[in-house]
Amino acid sequence: MKAKEKEIVNDIELEMENIKEEKAEVKIMDLPGVGAATAEKLEAAGYDSVLSVAVSTIGGLVDASGVGENVARKMIQAARDNMDMGFESGTDVFNRRQKIEKISFGCSNLDNLLGGGFETGAITECFGEFGSGKTQIAHALAVGCQVQDPTAVAVFIDTENTFRPDRIIDFAKGAGIDPDKALKNVKVARAYNSDHQMLLAEKVGDLVKKGLNVKVVIVDSLTAHFRAEFIGRGTLAVRQQKLNKHMHELLRVADMNNVLVYVTNQVMSKPDVFFGDPTAAIGGHIVAHASTFRIYLRKGKKGSRVAKLIDSPNLPDGEAMFYLETDSIKDF
Repeated sequence: MKAKEKEIVNDIELEMENIKEEKAEVKIMDLPGVGAATAEKLEAAGYDSVLSVAVSTIGGLVDASGVGENVARKMIQAARDNMDMGFESGTDVFNRRQKIEKISFGCSNLDNLLGGGFETGAITECFGEFGSGKTQIAHALAVGCQVQDPTAVAVFIDTENTFRPDRIIDFAKGAGIDPDKALKNVKVARAYNSDHQMLLAEKVGDLVKKGLNVKVVIVDSLTAHFRAEFIGRGTLAVRQQKLNKHMHELLRVADMNNVLVYVTNQVMSKPDVFFGDPTAAIGGHIVAHASTFRIYLRKGKKGSRVAKLIDSPNLPDGEAMFYLETDSIKDF
């Protein structure tokens, strides 16, 4: 290749790099139809980046900013054009998934069941009857993430008054880390109804923006308020729609911030099941489809607990047995 041709090629490559940099620097204020007032409304509703607008729905932007549908459509299209959203190779996905972390709290049986631990960037649902260990695993995860990374922060959205600081202290002592620091790195909020619960989930992004290294988001429990507020078959459709929106917000939090979202779920007994286990999780297919991993917890023999992996995109079904101890969760 001649020197002149090389120079032309280099100029083209440099121009392409500049275009990429310009696209990366696009802010919400640069989108069509977005002024200072609209940007402020969008930010208040959680749309603080071009990516958040690109993956939003037209209805979501209309509700958040008060703009018309045509303007919202143009905003989304412009955001997607600047994000260069489209198909990518399996290699690109594989390389991106190398950032996924596995969070453990020292129970090798559960780690093996989940392919090395609880996965970040995903929702893990644990359901089971009372006393099956759902909340204890939640507390253990809040400490376990700090064992792996001392700067890690756990967010605990408490809907049933189940958070106990003394359990954090117990697990911290068992793991050999400073109990006071472990407690300080757990951010707790009590949700008093379903709307408050959904709002708190949206506020997780604010904690990340403040510089907190959020690794685990816990919702204990997911369906308690929805179950109490929407009674009877007449309200089922509204409840499921609202629950679906909440699950997708949690999935967005998990994916965009590479955090583990751990939700506990209540169960019911199906009266039409005469053979086998009549236990079924609340929330039906809405929660089942939105959860990346689903674990069914039940009481086992000799005071043990049994975790059964019933749904995973890449792992086989299986079971793991463990003990709930004062300062740890140990193998059976």
